[in-house]
Amino acid sequence: MGGGALKDGGRLPALSAPQFVGRDGELDTLGSALERTPAVVLIDGEAGIGKTRLLREFLASQAERGRRALVGACLELRVPYTLGAVVDAVRDGVDNVVGLRLSGLGGALRPLFPEWADDLPPAPEALEDAAAARHRLFRAFVEVLDRLDVALLALEDVHWADEATLEFLQFLVSRRPQPVSLVLTFRRDEVPSASLLLRLASRLPSDAHLVRLTPGPLDVAETASFVSSMLDGGYVSNEFAAFLHARTEGVPLAVEESLRLMHDRADLIRQDGGWARRRLDRIEVPPTIRDAMLERVQRLHPDSRTVLYAAAVLSGPADFVTLRAVTGLPEERFAAQAAEVLGNGLLREARPGQWSFRHSLACDAVYDAISTGERRAMHLRAGRTLERWPLPPVAQLARHFRLAGVSEAACRYTDEAADLCVQSGDMATSALLLHSLVATVPLPAGILVRLVTKIQFQALSGSDPYSAIIEALRSALTGQALAPMGQASVRFQVGRVLMVAGEIEAGRREILTALPDLSPGSPETARARVLLALPLGNARPVSEHLRWLQEAPPLTQSMASLDRLRLSVERAFALLMLGEEAGWAAAREIPDDVLDPREASIVAIGHTNVGEEATRWGRYDEASARLAKARILAERHQLVDYLDSIASSRAHLDWFTGAWSGLAERTARLVDDDNGVRLKDRCEAALVAGLLQAAAGDREAAKERLRFAGGDDQQRIAAALAQVCLRDGDVDEALRLTDQLAEIVVGGGLWSRAVEFAPARVAALVAAGRLGPAADVVNALEGALGDRDAAAPQASLILCRAILAEADGRIADAATLFFRAAAAWEALPRPYDALLARESSARCLLVEGRDEAGLSLLSAVAQALSELGAHNDADRIGRFLAGRGGDVVAVARGRGRPGYGNQLSPRELEVVRLLANGLTNRQIADVLVVSAQTIASQVKSAMRKMDVSSRTALAVRVVESGLVGELNQRTSSDE
Repeated sequence: MGGGALKDGGRLPALSAPQFVGRDGELDTLGSALERTPAVVLIDGEAGIGKTRLLREFLASQAERGRRALVGACLELRVPYTLGAVVDAVRDGVDNVVGLRLSGLGGALRPLFPEWADDLPPAPEALEDAAAARHRLFRAFVEVLDRLDVALLALEDVHWADEATLEFLQFLVSRRPQPVSLVLTFRRDEVPSASLLLRLASRLPSDAHLVRLTPGPLDVAETASFVSSMLDGGYVSNEFAAFLHARTEGVPLAVEESLRLMHDRADLIRQDGGWARRRLDRIEVPPTIRDAMLERVQRLHPDSRTVLYAAAVLSGPADFVTLRAVTGLPEERFAAQAAEVLGNGLLREARPGQWSFRHSLACDAVYDAISTGERRAMHLRAGRTLERWPLPPVAQLARHFRLAGVSEAACRYTDEAADLCVQSGDMATSALLLHSLVATVPLPAGILVRLVTKIQFQALSGSDPYSAIIEALRSALTGQALAPMGQASVRFQVGRVLMVAGEIEAGRREILTALPDLSPGSPETARARVLLALPLGNARPVSEHLRWLQEAPPLTQSMASLDRLRLSVERAFALLMLGEEAGWAAAREIPDDVLDPREASIVAIGHTNVGEEATRWGRYDEASARLAKARILAERHQLVDYLDSIASSRAHLDWFTGAWSGLAERTARLVDDDNGVRLKDRCEAALVAGLLQAAAGDREAAKERLRFAGGDDQQRIAAALAQVCLRDGDVDEALRLTDQLAEIVVGGGLWSRAVEFAPARVAALVAAGRLGPAADVVNALEGALGDRDAAAPQASLILCRAILAEADGRIADAATLFFRAAAAWEALPRPYDALLARESSARCLLVEGRDEAGLSLLSAVAQALSELGAHNDADRIGRFLAGRGGDVVAVARGRGRPGYGNQLSPRELEVVRLLANGLTNRQIADVLVVSAQTIASQVKSAMRKMDVSSRTALAVRVVESGLVGELNQRTSSDE
């Protein structure tokens, strides 16, 4: 089934491997960079662009100069192997372990190199601190590199690297002197947003020598040379080269695969002494590598396809014995067909005796083409084969038996692999292993509950890791005959996961149904009552939630230590949410640091939750300290996906404390990442983003963000939306937004949720002329709050009294109360709310006829609001002051920059002139060499100042006003 036929019945010559074309500049750059050792070289490029070929050609030149390099590759696996690429690189580089004369540190390598057990030093004493154990392991690897006299460590496809590998790379580049030079290849578009690879590239030590390479596609001439090298140096017509370049965009792998397919189909002909394509108007080269690969595969003998299918199932490099076992072919048939796929270039020798696909795209294409039944059978054969290895690879076995649908073996190996990951501090991989099994393999209810309990959802990336688990649990409920206690246990897990996913009311219903049949005094029963005590969703009166907490079974020594820790942390969180001072004593029992990674995940979440509650209580120093502790734990134990929750809570705290610099960008990163960030964290970030946009004056964008955030913190969202509606004069909508929650949040005594809500509700009632109900809200909040040491709610209460006093005509009292509220906010500190309260106080002074004091205070407030970044509020006050008829000092738009009040700045004039000439925001940005986002902001600012609502109206207004002509008379410096 080899080469295609020529028109005269002859055979086309066999295709050669392509020569190295079009990369001389990159080779020179690599050589120059690595002359200055040690260096860090990052090679970034799309799939098939030639990163591997560039690296191999460079390494060959280094070998000729006697410089030793180790090479490893990260494989595309749903659950990557811990330090897999580094282990493979070292294993391939060591011929004689004994000859390395390793110190006692070498014993730390035993778990990763069991085949060297007889030659390595004894295993060192176990360390309880996972971070310390990893540090020791990394030092052992550095010693091996030193003994081998390695100058360069090259790792390919680092976008697929596990967290431990990335942490090891960080360890290497942070050591002084740096032990070896590094060359890392990766695809930027496949690097997760929270990956340590981004931190590695952006936070190198100041003295590190960093070089970035981004190989581009071949041009038409280079494509012609590339193709010619595969056709024994024959001339390639310009038309043919241009055709191939257009269809492949010059990506070398796509060019090669397309040419091989055309060769197989006999679509190549010799013409005028060179190579061209047959039937110029009819040839259809597949537009993607996948299509090209699949068509080539379909042309093979069925047994040859089976060999390729087996290689795709194994995914990584495999020896012939394993490959044959997975095919299920007799030895003689396997040998013949393996020779064909190797001869056709469909497989390559990745390292001596190990064969794999030349590129992951080809592997993916072939794997997807395998029928479901054959795929399961091959995974089963792979599992049975790997089980017979002297040291079975448990993570690979977990994958193969899971995809084969063999639940017992899949559970056993997944459990073992997940526990090994936890021991090494790799919580993310542990959670992914468990999640993959539960989501894809039907399991007995008892095993299912045990595994779901072990999943650390916070360690899983993606916005929805919950649905598949909930579906698996519900399938067990409906499809298995369970005793009442077994049903209750499964149903409790359904409810718990629903609540973690944010579906609070649905989760509560499941837990309430399960509770009567749960084992009395069990951790499940205790946790069920603690979860019911949390005032989330449609919160009930505080007394109801407290009753659930009081009825929870006490913590006992008979409980597992992990259960006790989890329950104590969740109990402290519930008490603080319910406004109980006892919650702070319980929170102080949460340890600052733990050694076990599973405990670390619980404690990190606990500190994050306590930090959130400290923010609500107005204890901002406590909140900052708790979030810092959570972050340290998450980073130390590589709980990477916990960092988004911590970041969203930190963003909310920064909003309150006025640390707005860069806050919009931070929240946008969280909100816009719908693949890597949990929905709850995106919602909290969207709330902060919406508040920032409202303060900047972009109320429609603010409403959109706030509505997106509405699924999370209902009280805060309702308050924020109601305030925006009140500023727009929509009193009815503000009332509607706050009606449903008013009785529960205020009437039910849930004062910790009333800090933002109560002033918004009171303001809406006052605007509607309903002073009696407004007074009821104030009195209810005062009664629930009492004299608790909660600075933020106490400041909120003073503000509510001020709003009511102003509406009641008690202007002097209102001025004093607003001033007191401002002082209370400032003490937290909470500058934005303090300034808005001062503005209200100043307006009361003006009503009283104290113009000088009121105007002076308003001017100072406007200046401070602008410096904070609340330009909409600053402009509003500026317009009011201008309306009083006096000279108004221009409000500065940011620290140290000139202000223009309601006048267009020079840059805004320049933008408007270009806009009036018909340019788009992108075109204006290109002219002025700024971002399109900056231009959009300046257009909005100009529209606000000119009191128009569209770009067309803005262009007409400035032309009619003659403002565009001013551009030549005024400075062109940016504002």
